[in-house]
Amino acid sequence: MIETIYVEDAIQNHPKTKFILNKFKKSRIISINKYGEIFNKRNQNFRIQKANPCLILAHKKDNFVLPAPEGFGIGSSKNFYFSHMYNCIYDCRYCFLQGMYSSANYVIFVNFEDFDISIKKIIENNVDSKVTFFSGYDCDSLALENVTGFAKHILSIFRKYPQIEIEFRTKSLQKEPFLSAKPMRNVILAYSLMPELMSNSLDNKAPSISKRISVISELALKGWKIGLRFDPLIHGENWKELYKELLENIYNNIFLDNLHSVSFGSLRFPKRMFKDIFKLYPHEPLFTSPLSLNNKMISYDIDIEEEMTSFCKNLSLKYINEDQIFKCSI
Repeated sequence: MIETIYVEDAIQNHPKTKFILNKFKKSRIISINKYGEIFNKRNQNFRIQKANPCLILAHKKDNFVLPAPEGFGIGSSKNFYFSHMYNCIYDCRYCFLQGMYSSANYVIFVNFEDFDISIKKIIENNVDSKVTFFSGYDCDSLALENVTGFAKHILSIFRKYPQIEIEFRTKSLQKEPFLSAKPMRNVILAYSLMPELMSNSLDNKAPSISKRISVISELALKGWKIGLRFDPLIHGENWKELYKELLENIYNNIFLDNLHSVSFGSLRFPKRMFKDIFKLYPHEPLFTSPLSLNNKMISYDIDIEEEMTSFCKNLSLKYINEDQIFKCSI
């Protein structure tokens, strides 16, 4: 339950503002000038806010679509990302957002029409390139779909450009608007996954792995393309047995003809972000595991990273082709 919603003055009468506020009729509504007044305030306590976050409805002014960082992609020559929301309803211990933002409040940008314009412009400027867009870099792209309706909105654009891919990255069980729509071959529903035992400890507030696999199976049978994102790979006791069980369970329970891609990425943080996250959880076992500084990133030693990636890749090759497997290195 969202108790307090801040609304920028400029979008008080925006149709999407009214659509969202109608879902929170008991919430306290507070008018503000700019969302940064609340979101960027100094001396905020991320942990305290995370227990009862507020919602901020705002108007995004620029940077609607950005080039994806190098090393982030699934085979296209050009990759871009966009986020209609900042922050996530889940509370995963390894999430970089808790080191990126000082506020745990949610920001939803209601001017979807400006995202549309930017996406179309990039498509028109890259007609000779293979392009993939990623939704959900600064948030979970589907977790609040029943509130925002963003995925349903943005799908209408990509129906007009079947040669352009879009990936929705999520941990949620949200199945709409996909179950009620005709599958689109240029849409990838990508799910973040790890062994259930690890997820129970680290994926706080997120749906269980078994429930995610059930949704994946249902959507794959419906005809939607599926992405499996084992990112981050988590090292620990019996990690080989745990990942073997997870991978075999997934590959044996989904319709592999609709599996688009699989990617692996080890646990890693920019150095500054890691310091901020470690301050929040100084006694978290995850952050006292064998981590070291590598190329300005806090990560596992290279031999651990390569061992985990190779193990999972070799097991996957028993079920899928090598050109479906990617490494996420950012």
